[in-house]
Amino acid sequence: MQKKWLSILLFAPLIQSNYALADQAAKKELDYKALGEVLFFDKSISFNKTQSCSTCHSPDTAFVDQRKNSANQMVSEGDNPHLHGNRNANTALYAMFSPDFHFDKKIQDYVGGQFWDGRAKDLAEQAGGPPVNPVEMGMPDKKAIVERLKADPTYYKPITDLYGESIWADTDKIYAIMEKAIGEFEKQELFAPFSSKYDRALKGEAELTALEAEGKALFFDKTRTNCSNCHQSSETNSVKETFTNYRYFNIGVPSNQELIKLNKLAADFVDNGLLDNPMVKGDEKQKGKFKVPTLRNISVTAPYMHNGVFHDLKTVLLFKDSFNNPNRKINPETGKAWDKAEYAQTINPDVLKAKPLTDEEINALEVFLKTLTDEAYEE
Repeated sequence: MQKKWLSILLFAPLIQSNYALADQAAKKELDYKALGEVLFFDKSISFNKTQSCSTCHSPDTAFVDQRKNSANQMVSEGDNPHLHGNRNANTALYAMFSPDFHFDKKIQDYVGGQFWDGRAKDLAEQAGGPPVNPVEMGMPDKKAIVERLKADPTYYKPITDLYGESIWADTDKIYAIMEKAIGEFEKQELFAPFSSKYDRALKGEAELTALEAEGKALFFDKTRTNCSNCHQSSETNSVKETFTNYRYFNIGVPSNQELIKLNKLAADFVDNGLLDNPMVKGDEKQKGKFKVPTLRNISVTAPYMHNGVFHDLKTVLLFKDSFNNPNRKINPETGKAWDKAEYAQTINPDVLKAKPLTDEEINALEVFLKTLTDEAYEE
């Protein structure tokens, strides 16, 4: 794999950012991006000091977690390796483009936010979640994190020089600085390179093969597929297309029984999805809905779906086609019929409705989706 900038990025927290932070008192400001870069790779903000943001969002693997683990890579292990979440960690790439979580009155639907359920309104709020999540970084509370930050001169000196010693008595203010810093770091270009073959083709720097071009045509043609109904945010051939509309849908994803057993949940466990977001105020119509993920780098960011139930990209395409194609009865990963939806009550048939696809069309779509892989991760 090509990782032209990764070595520079990985050493930056120890070199460039520390120098930048040391100079902040003279400037009377805080370089949030530099601070966020250090924090992103800092394992000390996890309970056992084994996990950083970059552990589950590694720049080596398109900012997802592909470590081999006891969960068969369906979900991440926590700082305590015996604990796992119930949801697959999304890539941090292109996350900056998600609008703040809100209810769009025009379309009468929820849009944006971070996490599968949008419970964090923006990147900063998202950054503050994992450190105090018991199955992720496992810190007991914000105060414990602030104490660790205070004990590290990398953080203590620039913050104290600017705001005075008294700021350390305000846990919420220091925690907000941490959240903002990580959020600002994740807004840098390295999190949105737009360097895939798809992007290069738009600029005339590459040419799609006949099969890739057919897949592209299929993808954007609403009379033939339903792909772009959810995975398009701007006009076709836009140079900044993120391949998601940031909305929430229930597409009938099956339960992941392997994950349910691992986490010792009831066999009929249902992930509430968007309903768990306090901002929807208990609206049962949101149960079972999950945020539409970006398709950029989708071919290198397995597993798929909120619960990591599918391991292969083609399986996802076949699963979606199964709602319209009577010939798609078997899940190729299990050799058995597709499992029933985890929560069927809020599935919207109109979102899934499309013409049946041939094997060649499935292959074309898969090949096209592979053109969305950024240059650093092309195989």
